[in-house]
Amino acid sequence: MKYKVAICDDDAQQREYIRGIVSAWFQKHHHLAEIRLYEEARPFLFDYQAEKDFDLLLLDVEMPKISGVELAKEVRKDNDSVQIVFITGFYEYFSDGFDVSALHYLIKPVDEEKLYPVLEKAVSNLSWRQRSVLISTPELDVKVPLSEILYVEADKVYVIVHTLHGVYRTRIALAKFAEQLDDTFLKVHRSFVVGLKHVQKIARTEITLLNGDSVPISRGMYDAVHAAMIRYL
Repeated sequence: MKYKVAICDDDAQQREYIRGIVSAWFQKHHHLAEIRLYEEARPFLFDYQAEKDFDLLLLDVEMPKISGVELAKEVRKDNDSVQIVFITGFYEYFSDGFDVSALHYLIKPVDEEKLYPVLEKAVSNLSWRQRSVLISTPELDVKVPLSEILYVEADKVYVIVHTLHGVYRTRIALAKFAEQLDDTFLKVHRSFVVGLKHVQKIARTEITLLNGDSVPISRGMYDAVHAAMIRYL
């Protein structure tokens, strides 16, 4: 899945520094992340009211006009699942975190050793909302997390879904099935959609998955596949 992260801090240097640590952690763990930077609370709240799909907020407590704590209280009015991390230079604000169920308080200066365990816990807490697809076969209906799908293969009016724990054949068009997938998947051939998470290597004419299976790449698709892998990694 793809995570949406907001870093809100009125110090530009601090914003970029935190972004670097967060980006490195998500890349290291092969998670897609959209990271947005905000210099104060109001621009963030404008985006939040329009989208309301942020997963993780890293908030400086002391910001002009609206503090990080006030921002968090506004978000908590209608969102119990977003993970909130406060970043501050003062211990005196710790008690404020209880009012908004903050995941953690980090004291400046922040570094990888402090932030990485917090990011790991945040992603673990968000795992319950991992997207799945329901695959119907003549024998059973099975719910499969997107993260377990290696690739999907078209077979006339059916698709064959290759997963970490089995292979399922269901009557549906590939294009229709692909609508249920997210941007961690890529159509590499008219008959194949691949989970980027499970790609081991790319050649000009085929992709090799971590389980050893090979999937063909359409002519002219290599550059697009290569670019998608770079974004994912």
